[in-house]
Amino acid sequence: MLLRYIQTALEQAHYEMIEDEEPFYGEVTALPGVWATGKTLEGCRRNLAEAVEDWVLFSVAKGLSIPALTDVTIRIPERVRA
Repeated sequence: MLLRYIQTALEQAHYEMIEDEEPFYGEVTALPGVWATGKTLEGCRRNLAEAVEDWVLFSVAKGLSIPALTDVTIRIPERVRA
């Protein structure tokens, strides 16, 4: 479920070139604050995948809602069995 969510986020990402030491910039507009840079487009995509993963894990830890990306959702069980 998490891998599919990250892949969908990367498919929806917007990339552009910026004037910076790491000139490739990418963001997932559906996930506020999720962006990354890289020296190459592939490096930017790797960094963006990590940013999405961190964002999801932080959201889960804080009990925040995680928006659906097209038909991909992450559902957190209310209670985990021991």
